Amino acid sequence: MVTGNIFHCRKNSWPPEEYISRNTLQLFDFDSAAPPKQAWRRKLNSHANILKEFSITFKEAIKMVRLGIRLWSYIREEAAHGRKAPIDPFTRESCKPSASQGVPLGGMGSGSISRGFRGEFRQWQIVPGTCASSPVMANQFSIFISRDGGNKKYSSVLAPGQHEGLGKANDEGISSWDWNLSGQHSTYHALFPRAWTIYDGEPDPDLKVSCRQISPFIPHNYRDSSLPAAVFVYTLVNTGKERAKVSVLFTWANSIGGISHISGDHVNEPFMTAKGKPPVTFAVAASETQNVNVTVLPCFGLTEGTFVTARKMWGKMMQDGQFDHENFNCGPSMPSSPGETLCAAVSASAWVEPHGKCTIAFALAWSCPKIKFLKGSSYHRRYTKFYGTSERAALNLVHDALTNYKRWEEEIEKWQSPILNDERLPEWYKFTLFNELYFLVAGGTVWIDSSLPSSNVKSDQDPPIKVESVDVKVTEAEVNCRRSTVFEHTSTSGCNGSTGVGLKQNGDSTIPQNKGSINHFPHHLKLRDQLDGNDDVGRFLYLEGVEYMMWCTYDVHFYASFALLDLFPKIELNIQRDFAKAVLSEDGRKVKFLAEGNFGIRKVRGAVPHDLGTHDPWNEMNAYNIHDTSKWKDLNPKFVLQVYRDFAATGDMAFGVDVWPAVRTAMEYMEQFDRDDDGLIENDGFPDQTYDTWTVHGVSAYCGCLWLAALQAAAAMAQQLGDKFFAETCKSKFFSAKLAFEEKLWNGSYFNYDSGSSSNSKSIQADQLAGQWYTASSGLAPIFDEFKTRSALRKIYDFNVMKVEGGTMGAVNGMHPNGKVDDTCMQSREIWTGVTYAVAANMILAGMEEEAFTTAEGIFVAGWSEEGFGYWFQTPEAWTIDGHFRSLLYMRPLAIWGMQWALAIPKAILEAPKINMMDRILISPATFSLSLTETRVRKIAKKAKCFGNSALQCTC
Repeated sequence: MVTGNIFHCRKNSWPPEEYISRNTLQLFDFDSAAPPKQAWRRKLNSHANILKEFSITFKEAIKMVRLGIRLWSYIREEAAHGRKAPIDPFTRESCKPSASQGVPLGGMGSGSISRGFRGEFRQWQIVPGTCASSPVMANQFSIFISRDGGNKKYSSVLAPGQHEGLGKANDEGISSWDWNLSGQHSTYHALFPRAWTIYDGEPDPDLKVSCRQISPFIPHNYRDSSLPAAVFVYTLVNTGKERAKVSVLFTWANSIGGISHISGDHVNEPFMTAKGKPPVTFAVAASETQNVNVTVLPCFGLTEGTFVTARKMWGKMMQDGQFDHENFNCGPSMPSSPGETLCAAVSASAWVEPHGKCTIAFALAWSCPKIKFLKGSSYHRRYTKFYGTSERAALNLVHDALTNYKRWEEEIEKWQSPILNDERLPEWYKFTLFNELYFLVAGGTVWIDSSLPSSNVKSDQDPPIKVESVDVKVTEAEVNCRRSTVFEHTSTSGCNGSTGVGLKQNGDSTIPQNKGSINHFPHHLKLRDQLDGNDDVGRFLYLEGVEYMMWCTYDVHFYASFALLDLFPKIELNIQRDFAKAVLSEDGRKVKFLAEGNFGIRKVRGAVPHDLGTHDPWNEMNAYNIHDTSKWKDLNPKFVLQVYRDFAATGDMAFGVDVWPAVRTAMEYMEQFDRDDDGLIENDGFPDQTYDTWTVHGVSAYCGCLWLAALQAAAAMAQQLGDKFFAETCKSKFFSAKLAFEEKLWNGSYFNYDSGSSSNSKSIQADQLAGQWYTASSGLAPIFDEFKTRSALRKIYDFNVMKVEGGTMGAVNGMHPNGKVDDTCMQSREIWTGVTYAVAANMILAGMEEEAFTTAEGIFVAGWSEEGFGYWFQTPEAWTIDGHFRSLLYMRPLAIWGMQWALAIPKAILEAPKINMMDRILISPATFSLSLTETRVRKIAKKAKCFGNSALQCTC
């Protein structure tokens, strides 16, 4: 627990006054228009440097040459079937990664769009498993201002025009717009899930503008948090002596990123189904009020020959500040030709009196109700449970976003305020904690409604069948757009986009309500784990990373899962149920493992899968095929530890009963790796754990400590579920294994990397006490005495943290006792962001708060600060000491929520029944077998709802 006088370490304070004048802040001090004091900040003219990608050394390349050849062959084979390999280090995006990201839009699991801190919409992940990183520059907010008397006029896109392709002479496209914003007096402020952009006198010196971006990410709210929508609230303050007419313009291209906007045959027309493929519909809108007038332009183009070009559209806004009202009655546009891009625009205009204020609200929503994975399974997204599968859903979503965003903000502020107002915490920690949650939206998340028609999903009850490989051709998807009372674009197949433009209507919103089958929000919702009348919250997937396309990678989820458990515990329990079912299942299809070139089966019964798959998640798991993960030593202990932590934190006895057979089976499975019958598992001389290039020999600190912790957790869970025999068996094994672990690895100040005789066997591994982290987080007794735990953590702090650039980069994975970085392999010399957060959490639990926050601060300094490398909102898995990253937008950095967990351990865990591993053992110490009789396994498993499907057969 945290003491009252902690955090003597330096507080990185980011006062907004350093970015915005006090006078401007005071002008926005109403209606949440001013950014909070605790926010991540950038000036819009900040240099978005190109990031430096990771490269292996010559020595590493020689070691990995055979793997590289096999991987290249596998990638080509997958491409021949129209599929992308889950790991492809050979293909690089045409758009170089840069330090330009910002808070993503929307809730979880319905596709995501990120928005850079300069205002560009980028990083499109509408279709599961695909990511188009390039910005669509036609998607912009712009402003037009005219003063009484007409002697002062201003116009500009509200983003700096620092982008390739802009500035072409005589262009009919967006280069013809006024890109007058320098960004020198404009700032971006981020506190996920909201962001603020303050234009302090740009482009009009006498007009202050605040744009507030709001998305429905609301902990314990399993309805609103699934919605693909975002709101942009513009607050205008006129500090001049003349009345000003201000028009804010929102333009949107018929595109979902990449080259989808120029593939041709696009139509701006609403509700048009596209060739039977899953449609995607976008809608943009603005609220019309007594003071705000909304007009639309349903269609304009970016090239010469279009009936209305981007240049003509801009000229119309310059002249009139609005579009013609007749546009509401125009029909669908003509289909576009290849190479032609269609866009839409909605304008909101208002008069702002001298020293007056005005608010204009825009909304963006998108609807892609059906997801179809490449190998055939289709599902409906979570939000369709409330909005249905009609293509009109985007209209209702955008309407309800404009209606409900104030309630969203109230709930967000209620959630964040206790942490933001905790004066003990460093400022950098507060906003980094919330901003790292970006990954739960932008990490390729998929959230499905589990109550699906059987025709759309593979039934859990279907008998096992032989799965044949099928050629799947991927074609460039077309984008069909339409207009109606709301202006929409609709796209298809991986590439469906649609844009909606607001239509004037009496009342608060410019969009009419659909009184058909769509369910609208009630005015008041229960917000503590509020559900729609039952406990079915659907099924949830998130990627390991946008470069490692595997769903729910479990060895990494071990670190990231604290965020879900804290904020959306029912999602976390369902993920654990998915893995529990998988433990009891087997998939006998042959797989070639690329590191060694040998063959094995895809999924072994008793082994926890590495991931839930790529192209057919839940049905075809273990997309990872570098090593045979059925022989990994960390997955099964991590499963047992996570299940027990979740069981203890939620007190959900039904969950415990459901997953118990899988916990038993997972523990029994590990017995084969105890080669000398001392109760302790051994590694097998290859990288058989999450550090999958770092070879381990004999007993290892990482896996051995996880195993000790798993024995303790299994014993505690068994005791609470009434399985006393198994509890005593685990106690007996723990007693023996702990003695062996300390005898083989403890060297007086820390635990050696492994018990082998290699050059790095005595290395100091930052993650050596991962098991101790989990036992302390779960309310279990310490594995080791306080001296050993604190001594090892102190060694990690002094060597792995402070000997690397003075502690300003995080904890390097491996460090030799002579103070030199362990360069045995690429991973031993890397700094892993999520592991650093985990080490910091471990330090908090051990009462080393100052060291903990200094350790974690290194990730902030290197990744998030202005002096750092520029990894904000795309935190990578790893970086090297010279700042080269590996795998941007990665799951593991969510482990910062493990720190928050350590700072405020739930009451349920603190009050949970304790188990003393040193209690009198009721069975013979020589009886180390964990196995139950088959009859007893069947008896317990009846309560666990074992499953089978086309690829996985339950054999319990």
